[in-house]
Amino acid sequence: MTVDTVVYLAEFRARYQLPAIIDVHTHFMPDQVMRKVWAYFDNVGPMTGRPWEITYRDDEQVRLKTLRDFGIRAFTSLVYPHKPEMGAWLNEWTAEFAARTPECLHTATFYPEPDAPRYVREAIDRGARVFKVHIQVGAFSPLDPLLDPVWAILAETGTPALIHCGSGPAPGEFTGPAPIAELLRRFPTLRLIIAHMGTPEYTEFLDLAEQYPQLYLDTTMVWTDFSESGAPFPPAERDRLRHFADRILFGSDFPNIPYPYAEAIAALERLDLGPEWLRKVCHDNAARLFELD
Repeated sequence: MTVDTVVYLAEFRARYQLPAIIDVHTHFMPDQVMRKVWAYFDNVGPMTGRPWEITYRDDEQVRLKTLRDFGIRAFTSLVYPHKPEMGAWLNEWTAEFAARTPECLHTATFYPEPDAPRYVREAIDRGARVFKVHIQVGAFSPLDPLLDPVWAILAETGTPALIHCGSGPAPGEFTGPAPIAELLRRFPTLRLIIAHMGTPEYTEFLDLAEQYPQLYLDTTMVWTDFSESGAPFPPAERDRLRHFADRILFGSDFPNIPYPYAEAIAALERLDLGPEWLRKVCHDNAARLFELD
């Protein structure tokens, strides 16, 4: 897209009578961690043959202003550990970030380790609204016995976990729908948000959503030209998106996207699923889930 993103998003909100947009999939991290993440994406091109240039590689305050200018009412600070003794430290940072950033949904994370139940409970007591889990980066199974008490806490408190568990952009040892199906069998009241609609196992994760009414999916990167060229959403599943209109949440992956933010919203418009569907996905569903006024 060549249109100015601020203008496009303002027109989009007016067109569909949206008070604002809620983005459940954004990343704010300690500076040294964010720079390592960006370095990873700088190397994704040579690894996959597809360049991945970070569009919003800016200082934290610039990124916050960018989201505010875009009309984003609430967003997350998704962090994820890749080794033990990192989760509690990240949770300290996200608690401080949420305290100084009114629009941020207080986010936390965890890793399979003996101390995880303690610091997960502590994060919830301090106001955490959503947890981020990255099966691919963490290289752990969601069925690790060390996580059983963590999942139990989240199920008991109704706290959602936004989980990257699909096999995109590259499969990992523990990615895919099978471990999540077993996890939900064990903890059927667990509120999970499947990142990226489960890319590329779209059908399988939609099937899970049929079985578990508390399962949500986020739209992050799906239907954009970038994703359609590598992991296209199956046209045969398009009509099912209407069925799940109340359980699909808008996500962008800001700032780590290789295209302008407006493309994420334009991709949803191109689905032509109607104004009510767009209002639910871009605002109402997340407002209800996170009990935002």
